[in-house]
Amino acid sequence: MRHVYLHVPFCQRRCSYCDFAIAVRRRVPARDYVEAIGRELALVRIAGGAAGAPEPGVGPLETLYLGGGTPSLLPPEALTALVEAVRSGADSAPPGDLELTLEANPDDVTVEHATAWRRAGVNRVSLGAQSFDDRVLQWMHRTHDAARIGQAVAALRAAGIENLSLDLIFALPAELERDWTRDLEHALALAPLHLSLYGLTVEERTPLARWISRGRTAAPNDERYAAEYLLAHERLGREGYQFYEVSNATRPGGRSRHNAVYWSGRPYLGLGPAAHSFDGRARRWNTPAWETYRGALALGRSPVASEEVLTEAERELERVYLALRTDAGLVVGPGTRQRASVARWVAAGWARERGDRVVLSPEGWLRLDALVGDLTGAPGTS
Repeated sequence: MRHVYLHVPFCQRRCSYCDFAIAVRRRVPARDYVEAIGRELALVRIAGGAAGAPEPGVGPLETLYLGGGTPSLLPPEALTALVEAVRSGADSAPPGDLELTLEANPDDVTVEHATAWRRAGVNRVSLGAQSFDDRVLQWMHRTHDAARIGQAVAALRAAGIENLSLDLIFALPAELERDWTRDLEHALALAPLHLSLYGLTVEERTPLARWISRGRTAAPNDERYAAEYLLAHERLGREGYQFYEVSNATRPGGRSRHNAVYWSGRPYLGLGPAAHSFDGRARRWNTPAWETYRGALALGRSPVASEEVLTEAERELERVYLALRTDAGLVVGPGTRQRASVARWVAAGWARERGDRVVLSPEGWLRLDALVGDLTGAPGTS
């Protein structure tokens, strides 16, 4: 395994739209967490070396992604220990080849912290900005204000971390009167190398879902979603950004190598509560609750909650779906029944042909599930 995701579940509060596996804690149990990850790594190596096979470790390590939750809540010494534990369990790789990404909240970023992260090997930071409107940030239950975003970017650059990505959420309820154009302009003024744009979705058992059920706010609007998504393509394109995946845009040199692993169907290892792993054939996922995860490992038990072995049909559906999410597109050979569908998409402006590949346009990405169903005969995907 050359690609590792590390789920750090701890947050100071739950955002209004969040259904991730998190543990809200006033005090982060950093030592317990580092010990639990160390135990899981040991189990991974033992399992990998079963039946007389050599222990494979998890490398040579090419990408390591610390997501959450809020990994930036970890004390720098705990983050350093985690990185060292993963790297020591992996095969050696040439220095400088590792892409090490840290998800961070703006209010956790100081020059001191960022300098410590860089010393630990962090060379890419994904900053959860979400909006530059203080009213919107309060509605989202974010812990930072708009001014803090620019301060965090300046601190990261002062520490020598230039590979920065900003997260923004669009298609918010109309009653918030969020100005999406203004938010895009504020983001562009900070000149990040990379931007990730996510349309608001309503997940069960979130504060947002409860607000909608009680009539306190409106559900996301499909027309607003499409209009703001297309506006982002147009505005970012004028500034030299290219959307290389449905939700991700970059200037040259800023593509996320780790996320590309997921989109290309390559194997990866997940560590931590709720983390998923994939070996090319089967997908496994850990128990989501932090205390249950920690308790299992303290007893020497595997934290894996379940496993799904993909059928050939499921793997093919995923291959088509993931390929069409990216600017690499999908190979569609001549003379196949899929060619008629492709011709219709091209005529409608939803796709273009590039050699033997079909690549979706922004309008096509808005119809991704329907187009995948058209190609595969499946009723839809997610």
